[in-house]
Amino acid sequence: VQLQAFGGGLVQAGGSLRLTCGVSGHPSARYAMAWFRQAPGKEREFVTAIRWNGINTIYADSVKGRFTISRDNARNTVYLQMNSLTPVDTAVYYCAAQADFGGPMGLTSLQSKDKYNFWGQGTQVTVSS
Repeated sequence: VQLQAFGGGLVQAGGSLRLTCGVSGHPSARYAMAWFRQAPGKEREFVTAIRWNGINTIYADSVKGRFTISRDNARNTVYLQMNSLTPVDTAVYYCAAQADFGGPMGLTSLQSKDKYNFWGQGTQVTVSS
C-alpha cells in the first residue's frame, strides 16, 4: 500500500488549507485512515482519524472544531480540511493507514501511531503569524 500526501503550503494565521492523501496498492482492502503531524523537535502527534465507513471520526482536542477529516472511498482518497489555522499548527503532516475489519476499534488503536502500518511521505504546513 502506498500513501501520498499533498496540499501543504504557507498560509497566514486564520487561513485554511486542505490536505489530500491518495491511497494505492490494494483496492479491495479496507483501511482506517489518520493524519498525524510532527513539528520540529517534537514527537509525531495524532491529529484525526476516520474509519472505513466514513462515519466514525476522532479528533485531537487541539484541532476539534477547526479540522475536518473526510474520505472518498471510490477515489481512494482522504482529506483534511484545516480552518482557522494558527502558527501552532505548523508541522509536517503525515497520512497513515491501518486495516479496518469493521469491528470495534478503540481510541488507542486509532490514536496510536504504532498501530498504523502504512505512511505517506508527509507534506509541510507552515502558518505565519
